[in-house]
Amino acid sequence: MDTFADIRPYNDDEVVEVIASIIADDEFISAIRWLKYPRVPAFFNFLLFPLFRWVIKRQTRDVSTVADFQSRISGYLDHMINTTIDALTISGLDKLSADEAYLFVSNHRDITLDPAFVNYALYHRFKKTVRIAIGDNLLTKDFATKLMRINKSFIVKRSETAPRKMLAALKHLSAYITFSLKEDKHSVWIAQREGRAKDGLDRTDAAIIKMFAVNDGRGDNFSEFIKSLKIVPVSVSYEYDPCDAMKANELHAIASHGSYKKAEQEDITSIAKGISGYKGHVHLSFGEVLQEHFADADAVADWLDKQIIDGYVLHPSNYFAYEKLYGEFPEGLYSSRRLPFNAPAMSKEKRIFEERLAAIPEALQPFWLNAYANPIVSKRSFALR
Repeated sequence: MDTFADIRPYNDDEVVEVIASIIADDEFISAIRWLKYPRVPAFFNFLLFPLFRWVIKRQTRDVSTVADFQSRISGYLDHMINTTIDALTISGLDKLSADEAYLFVSNHRDITLDPAFVNYALYHRFKKTVRIAIGDNLLTKDFATKLMRINKSFIVKRSETAPRKMLAALKHLSAYITFSLKEDKHSVWIAQREGRAKDGLDRTDAAIIKMFAVNDGRGDNFSEFIKSLKIVPVSVSYEYDPCDAMKANELHAIASHGSYKKAEQEDITSIAKGISGYKGHVHLSFGEVLQEHFADADAVADWLDKQIIDGYVLHPSNYFAYEKLYGEFPEGLYSSRRLPFNAPAMSKEKRIFEERLAAIPEALQPFWLNAYANPIVSKRSFALR
């Protein structure tokens, strides 16, 4: 019996049929057309749809396994790194082993790139990739669900509202994560909380930790069970977030009107912007494997927060935003080389920052600036504890 068939990633023997169904899906072809040619009238779909299907069939004709699919994606990832990133640096992999399965708990800034960078780092070091937790709120289209599951994603059912169904979904998810780590010996990536940290404040939701332990880690068994998961904190830091204006607009709308309603195709737009937009220097930090004993989920979340914030690498953009908001530059280090920040020596970096800030509508600028300044606020706050 396939206990986790409703949430697990696809197996190799399902890949060919799933890819064929994706290519046959008009909504998928429409999304591709919209991303590539948003200004072309719908009248031309009768020409573009068959062309896109033909191109995608050619591109995927040799894809018959999950590894084939991820290998094809890796080529696009390499291109993205070469064209939109000034430098990608990685630290902490020397603390991990190719023979272990880990539960990577990460801060979350970009829908697809955060786990993609983790996969990139692990593949180049250990020839392995992770299974990725993704909320069903992002899977409103059938083709999106299938694409994610081919790429080793498993589904977090957040749409359940009835208490019993919510608890059942959490137990099912917890059981799958435990199965993946302990039975399949396959690492897992999950965000430290639901949704991206649009305000730049990376904080772990203790409910995530409780979910891990809901089946096997209750009561006195909690500490040993959490330790057995081999949790590794991960910090992804972007010098520039291609979706920063979109996030600032959402935060402004919530502050002004109390709510925000996403536009049609907004998640797809965010994914496309994240991939194609300029990111500057990106650093990926793998922290220490959790080996301490903790009494409850709040204590684990607090430990993760400290590790993720410590591992977060600051960039000039963070310092310039902090100075705009607070009127002074704080002392501190920046870049993966941990250099002392020296504002007078950074005329080029300041020019880039000022140009990006000038392109943001005035009403959104405080939210935009906060997102870049808050990593410094977090570091200073934890340093005082």
